[in-house]
Amino acid sequence: MAEFSIIDTYFHRQTSASVDLGVGDDSALLTPPPQQQLVICADTLVAGRHFPLDTSPHAIGWKSVAVNLSDIAAMGAKPHSILLALSLPQIDHDWLKGFSQGLYDCCDQFGVSLIGGDTTQSPHLTISVTALGWIETGKAITRSGAQAGDYVCVSGTVGDAAFALHNLGHPLQKRLDYPTPRCQLGQKLKGLASSMIDVSDGLAQDLGHILKASKVGATLELNQLPISPDLQNLTQEQQWQYALAGGDDYELCFTISPQNYEKLLQQQLDVNISKIGQITQQTELTFVQNGVDHSLQFHGYQHFA
Repeated sequence: MAEFSIIDTYFHRQTSASVDLGVGDDSALLTPPPQQQLVICADTLVAGRHFPLDTSPHAIGWKSVAVNLSDIAAMGAKPHSILLALSLPQIDHDWLKGFSQGLYDCCDQFGVSLIGGDTTQSPHLTISVTALGWIETGKAITRSGAQAGDYVCVSGTVGDAAFALHNLGHPLQKRLDYPTPRCQLGQKLKGLASSMIDVSDGLAQDLGHILKASKVGATLELNQLPISPDLQNLTQEQQWQYALAGGDDYELCFTISPQNYEKLLQQQLDVNISKIGQITQQTELTFVQNGVDHSLQFHGYQHFA
């Protein structure tokens, strides 16, 4: 089967009315909405590196989209469309059917269109997705806006995916294979959050990116970390390791002023929010439990390790 036959069979369907020209030409065509900025990101998943080799193709398709939509959500933007670059060791029709269905299932849930990309042969299965979204000019939430006195918050629970990776077959594996990009929350935080990032490489490491960009520090309350009941039979140190350094959560970590936090709580949200700490002027990240400082060292996911 030639490249274009693969595209026609598995990755070519009618796009939404907001796409001027989608799959089937040299490039896609979009008309930017008035007074909007384009938000764009890309992520690459490599078999055996970013997902276990026996992961179902449907889950791989879903996750390849979801991790990118999470980056769009972290800017407070509305996701619009994706491009797919797919490198395959061989043509496996059952795999392609499951993968494309998972990809489209995620796209459909979040109102996203596949508008183009590329397919090629490679010794290693590699999936690269570029996601595009829109946000009102000047409204994007970046990493550099945190201020001393802001609360540090995180959505959902953290540590589930990392635990599942070490306990394959556990019910929490769904959190590893099918992460939920917090698109609705990201958009609701527009105009409220002072900074934001998605938790992909571990909460402590990703929060550190906010602190560095904002030139501030933070104190985290270890007792306030949102940890799933499935992890609460572990030792505290194990819970903290998964929650702070595990990665693959794709929750949103954000900072927000106390006044805007109260405004946020008045909204109807589709995910729980936990207040886990506060921004400080000192440029370091410290951990506290019941008022006692804890000296902890965490290293999140390393892409070159």
